[in-house]
Amino acid sequence: MNLKTKYSKLVFLLLFLPVVSWAQTKKRIDIEQAGSLQVDKRIVANAQRLIGNVIITHNNIRLWCDSAYSYTDTNMVHAFGHVHILKDDTLHLYSDFLNYNGDAKWAVATGNVRLVNKSTTLTTDTLDFDMSRNVGYYDDYGTVVDSSSTLYSKIGEYYANEDKAYFKTEVEVLSNDYTLSSDTLIYDTKTQVISIVGPTSIKDEETNLYAERGFYNSNSGEVELYNNPEILGDEQKINADSIFYNKTTGDGRAIGNARIEDFKNRMIVKGNRVVYNDQDETSLATDSAHFMLYSKKDTLFLHADTLMSRPDTIPNEKLVTAYYEVKFFREDMQGQCDSMVYWSLDSTIQLFHNPVIWSENNQMTADYIEMINQTNEPDLVKMKQNAFIVAMEDSGRYNQIKGRNMLGYIRNNELYKINVDGNGQSLYYARDGQGIIGLNKAQSSSIEIYLDSSKVSKIVFIKTPDGQLLPLINISDEDKKLPGFQWYDAIRPKRVEDIFHKNK
Repeated sequence: MNLKTKYSKLVFLLLFLPVVSWAQTKKRIDIEQAGSLQVDKRIVANAQRLIGNVIITHNNIRLWCDSAYSYTDTNMVHAFGHVHILKDDTLHLYSDFLNYNGDAKWAVATGNVRLVNKSTTLTTDTLDFDMSRNVGYYDDYGTVVDSSSTLYSKIGEYYANEDKAYFKTEVEVLSNDYTLSSDTLIYDTKTQVISIVGPTSIKDEETNLYAERGFYNSNSGEVELYNNPEILGDEQKINADSIFYNKTTGDGRAIGNARIEDFKNRMIVKGNRVVYNDQDETSLATDSAHFMLYSKKDTLFLHADTLMSRPDTIPNEKLVTAYYEVKFFREDMQGQCDSMVYWSLDSTIQLFHNPVIWSENNQMTADYIEMINQTNEPDLVKMKQNAFIVAMEDSGRYNQIKGRNMLGYIRNNELYKINVDGNGQSLYYARDGQGIIGLNKAQSSSIEIYLDSSKVSKIVFIKTPDGQLLPLINISDEDKKLPGFQWYDAIRPKRVEDIFHKNK
């Protein structure tokens, strides 16, 4: 081959390459079929008018319509009537009118728009569709329907390749199991997972879930809620920094500033970690766990290492147990123990392992203490085994009552009567109009003690007592204390905050 021939072929290739490149990137729209074809520059310049059973193809797109204008200079089509686009043999777009730009691979469909992708259908009045990415956009209300849900919003984006839809403004989701309202969310039509990215409320027959960020798998019932999450039911409300919940099993975890309120029993369980099941009505709180029992007149605040709540054997009643370093505070009563049980049926509180109760200036201890809030006063305090009551008379002087078992009566939040049963001993400072005159020490198997403003006003010995009155001058330090005397004022919770302080 001579030099001239080689040069001629090179020039031919250089001239041909741009043409090939342009043809690949700027493929012309092809008219496959039409009932008739008209050209009238007086109506539309540079356009062919196609009428009747129009079929147009472009790349991997096939378009049907009643009539169309195909523009010879811009690679655009305006399609009218029963418009139908099939893309990649899977994606269908229907509308009354369509403006299709072949170069930009962009379509604008208006009038009864319907986009169908597998089992998902999007309907709206106007849809912008990016043919290269298979993404549809609407900003004047649209509806997405899949096999399980119907989703409405004012603004939306549907990504057919990813099976995802983005919804914004006036978002609503309806299904057989729940309804959802939101400001912004993302929905995966394949997995049926809803991504919460704005204030969102999910409601079913039993609960209302709220969060501003999180996930909800409508198929499995799994929920992750963040940013002010809340689960509200007819009988309880749950708040935390984050909530993980399964609507199918009822299992949940509330993490960080967790709070579960039981409306019926007027109880609140709090902790930095609460594990619960709302079907079994059980909860376990740890890490700064505390419990509040509220009423119209006062509130009991209690702290322990671990708190458990579960149903009682009686329907609609609760049993709360507290373990390890239990402390509680109420305006009229405070206490501590190692473990505690609360029964909602009769508001009974049982204290185990070194319990101490303070009421006004009275301190009560025993191996076991039970507080019973009766419907009609008086309320009762039962002290079993090694019962001991101490009341400060003044600095360094303490009135004391000791016995095997005791029963205290409380009226108007004040201890006013004590029955001592077995091995009763009493030590109290006797007074006359001038002040303290001596120390009265007595023993009797059964004693009734009456108090006024937390001071001993009368003692009745049921059986013959053995006692004496010691003048002040004859009182020794040993006489001032009954065996087993302890004064625990240093560990008494005097404010709500004190229930969180460990004993030294």
